[in-house]
Amino acid sequence: MGILNTLLRAVTWWNGATLNTLIYTSRKGVKVGEDEQGNSFYRTRDSKKRWVIFNGEAEASRVSPDWHGWLHYTFDEPPTDKPLPHKTWEKPHSENLTGTALAYAPAGSIRREAPAERRDYEAWSPE
Repeated sequence: MGILNTLLRAVTWWNGATLNTLIYTSRKGVKVGEDEQGNSFYRTRDSKKRWVIFNGEAEASRVSPDWHGWLHYTFDEPPTDKPLPHKTWEKPHSENLTGTALAYAPAGSIRREAPAERRDYEAWSPE
């Protein structure tokens, strides 16, 4: 199973880093830190490039706002050195459910099992 995992890693990007990314990271990357979901964040020695290696599926919404700001050069210091103050009203992360069976379906949507009855619509019929 080890050879199969290595081959799959060489050609897939959605379940972690590819083999080339791992080689580049080991040669030029400096680990800056990890977030609460286990994603690892790296930079080059000269700090010109920054990247993330996801723990599991590569889903951009899994990067916290602190780390997102660091990845996009909004903040110079990573959240491990200088964390942002969080508000009490902020909600914890929830994954993007678009395209799944759990996605939001408004009243009247054909995706609902029992769509709401519409009283504001009357079908047209020709005379």
